[in-house]
Amino acid sequence: RHVLNPQGAGHRGQQGPRFAIVCDLCRRFPRGTWCSRRGTRRGQLQAEGLSPRFHQLDITDLQSIRALSDFLHKEFGDLNVLVNNAAIAFKIGDPIPIAIQAEVTMKTNILGTRDVCTELLPLIKSRGRVVNMSSGWGFKALESCNPELQQKLRCETITEEELVGLMNKFVEDTKNGVHRKEGWPDNNIYGVAKLGITALSRIQARKLSEQRGGDKILLNACCPGWVRTDMGGSKAPKSLEEGIETLVYLALLPSDAEGPHG
Repeated sequence: RHVLNPQGAGHRGQQGPRFAIVCDLCRRFPRGTWCSRRGTRRGQLQAEGLSPRFHQLDITDLQSIRALSDFLHKEFGDLNVLVNNAAIAFKIGDPIPIAIQAEVTMKTNILGTRDVCTELLPLIKSRGRVVNMSSGWGFKALESCNPELQQKLRCETITEEELVGLMNKFVEDTKNGVHRKEGWPDNNIYGVAKLGITALSRIQARKLSEQRGGDKILLNACCPGWVRTDMGGSKAPKSLEEGIETLVYLALLPSDAEGPHG
């Protein structure tokens, strides 16, 4: 059983949910866990007595994604589980201009995740599982959008191209200094990106049902909650172990499960 855990840009040195999910899956499947990331942390995992197999991946580089896809297809032919949790978040008060923050965040959190799914979803075998890491900040961002944007983002028939168009518009609106005027939330770039992940997951689940319904693949987005990490801080109510419970549950849904999906 091969479990892929893509990890790209993120908080350097942070042993957060990404690190914890790798450890958990390695313990469950010591011979079948692949950890893909831009810069590997073999030493940290070896200190835990774990030895996942690594493959380089930068989700902001399409060629890097395709190299991983080609390798997995050649080496194994398919995947049982895909966990997408690579993300980046700027610190509150970061002096980097908001337009640059928005562009970098969307390139990694939305466009990169979308590209990974485009290349790797065809490798997911029958009754495989896909989990995209979202956040409660995404719901907060949705609530802060104007009614027109909310209607578009909640639409049951929104397409992947339309969603990417909206995310790109958000970036352009920040560059032009009109994002608030255009109905986007202020000071919640990370939330807009996670809102995009939730919407993307609904789209992907719908497409899987339409195109591969007989394969019973289940794809979901989840929110780990407020977790005690470098990012979440020491006052967060959830431990790291509690923070990955939902993600692990969705990644390892029984083969006969009919849901949740989407």
